[in-house]
Amino acid sequence: MRLSEFWRLMAEEFGEGYAASLANDMVLDAVGGRTAREALEAGVPPRSVWQALCEAKDVPVERRLGKDIKPSS
Repeated sequence: MRLSEFWRLMAEEFGEGYAASLANDMVLDAVGGRTAREALEAGVPPRSVWQALCEAKDVPVERRLGKDIKPSS
């Protein structure tokens, strides 16, 4: 996952304003007790950060790839 895809999914799922707030403020244990932005800046892969956010915010599996892409069975 590219960083641009991470931000697209964030905006799509949470809205641009809330996505920015989540990235800056929500501490995620799954990425070392960092915020999403800190984790990305530290070199954590965007996919790992996205998955950590999805778990923390209970994003349904069917929406974790975006609105138009369904997970394979």
